[in-house]
Amino acid sequence: MGRHKNSDAGARHSPARIASLAALAWVVFLLPAVLQAAQMTVLDIKDAITPPVASFIKEKIDGAVSSGKVAVIIRLDTPGGLDTAMRDIVQKEMNSPIPVIVYVFPPGARAASAGAIITLASDIAAMAPGTNIGAAHPVGIGGEGGEEGKGESKTMTEKVTNDAVAYVRSIARERGRNEAWAQDAVLKSISTPAHEALQLKVIDLVASDTNDLLRQLDGRTVKKGATTITLDTRGVTLVVEEMGFQYRLLSALSNPNIAYILMLIGMAGIFFELSSPGAILPGVIGAISLILAFFAFQTLPVNYAGFALILLAVIMFIAEIKVPSFGLLTVGGLISMVLGSLILFRDEEIYAQVSLVVIVPVTLLFAAFFAATVALVVRVHRRKALTGAQGLVGEHAEVFVWGPSGQGKVFCHGEYWNAAGPEGLVPGDRVEVVELRGLELVVRPVTGSAAREA
Repeated sequence: MGRHKNSDAGARHSPARIASLAALAWVVFLLPAVLQAAQMTVLDIKDAITPPVASFIKEKIDGAVSSGKVAVIIRLDTPGGLDTAMRDIVQKEMNSPIPVIVYVFPPGARAASAGAIITLASDIAAMAPGTNIGAAHPVGIGGEGGEEGKGESKTMTEKVTNDAVAYVRSIARERGRNEAWAQDAVLKSISTPAHEALQLKVIDLVASDTNDLLRQLDGRTVKKGATTITLDTRGVTLVVEEMGFQYRLLSALSNPNIAYILMLIGMAGIFFELSSPGAILPGVIGAISLILAFFAFQTLPVNYAGFALILLAVIMFIAEIKVPSFGLLTVGGLISMVLGSLILFRDEEIYAQVSLVVIVPVTLLFAAFFAATVALVVRVHRRKALTGAQGLVGEHAEVFVWGPSGQGKVFCHGEYWNAAGPEGLVPGDRVEVVELRGLELVVRPVTGSAAREA
């Protein structure tokens, strides 16, 4: 009886034990896989902060969240960029549900201007040795003019600067970083090396490379709203997200040198199409180049006075072809193009300026091209006409029939023409065409050696 009872109990507990063992086996086998599945997205930003770059960062942070990544690392090296693009990135950093780590890398890199504010806004800010951060003063603000204009410019500069100071201080306060340094980075344009930035509590750590960064990140806590996240970077997998063709193309177009060259190609192409209708190819290339240039201008701080000067230069070059001015229009066009190129973009940051290495060759190339065109036009104007009505002037003809009133017909260029000239000519005489009046040739006798050669 007791044996039967024990056997029945064993039968009842046998399935439970089997299920427990199976669950334990699954945990043992799956736990390493779960630990290994932890991934971080890595974004390499080595360019100016422009709208295409901002769109790329925002898209990849959203992708990291949706795919279950534990964090995003932005390896940053930038000279700065547009305020609007920077603010888009900062908003995405501060509202991301997963930690966003900005790592100024590699050694020799910088997080200048907009890059400094992006670094301050990160959940964890890190720098490699030999890097620097700062110089966040807003530039390229205001204009020039009289005393009233200067006053308005100064007021606008103060407004934008004060706004930038308040913005960067609020970010530093939210992230628990040095507010005084953040303010000086805007007002005094200070720039600080990595180890000094760590001492000043501008950043959280200095890491020699990405592996060192992961080692130091392990165990750190990040507060995201009401949630506290503890980073576990042991065995984490890094997934490097590269810019796709679309973003690389848009980023390249945002380069001021590329935008400048596209604009000039567009203007030249449209000019050729208007001067030689039906060529098609120059017009197509010009239209595409202009559209791409205008797109680039939307992502750059364009000074339309500079654009107007470059347009005026092209008009002067064209006018030189139509109305030769002994080089004065060409010289004026050269001066206008150089000045317009220098002030085409009103931002004083290096990334938003056309390089002199580009301006000088392009200007000289345009000048040489239009000078050669002018020379060819002048040569053509001076050349004797070979076709059409004017091509008959100077040609020799043979008298076919001639009347006493000084009129008759002559044979010229395989055709019989009505002609007028002196009296006394007879059929067979050689004459020279001196003028064309409507459909009548005015001729004169060919005498001496000319007659014999004819």
